[in-house]
Amino acid sequence: MNEYELEGGQLVPRDAASDRAETLDPEWRVHERKLIDRIQALSIEQMLKAARARLRRLSPDEAHKAVAKIGAILVDIRPQEQRETEGSIPGALIVERNVLEWRFDPTSNSRLPVATDHDLQVIAFCSEGYASSLAAAALQGLGLWRATDMVGGFHAWRGAGLPIFPV
Repeated sequence: MNEYELEGGQLVPRDAASDRAETLDPEWRVHERKLIDRIQALSIEQMLKAARARLRRLSPDEAHKAVAKIGAILVDIRPQEQRETEGSIPGALIVERNVLEWRFDPTSNSRLPVATDHDLQVIAFCSEGYASSLAAAALQGLGLWRATDMVGGFHAWRGAGLPIFPV
């Protein structure tokens, strides 16, 4: 964002970075660095472990039964290129990962018609079952308490001999 100041009756751009640097005292900079050091970044393995600790992950057979018996929604979050390369699961709803939260949040103006409340059982899957764990945890963060994912993703589904549309 540009910042301006009045100089001789005209607005002229001000170099905000140098102005701020001049106004920050050294003590504040030390304090700011200490605050940043307190923030603990997680590795992707730590994030995945935390996400999976929240989930009751389903095997491909369990996911297949949940869709057939209780109407769970199987959601393919893979990008189109992966679906074209690997195949797809008949009846799976395709919602790519980058829009997943908007499509399933019952309060979102961009939600899918099926996303009517927080009681919906969504079973996300990706290619191998990693991104889907993070996605399912994000859906739980929106209040979809029954959201989960499928262990091993599409590859495990295909490996279990469950129905697929081949490439």
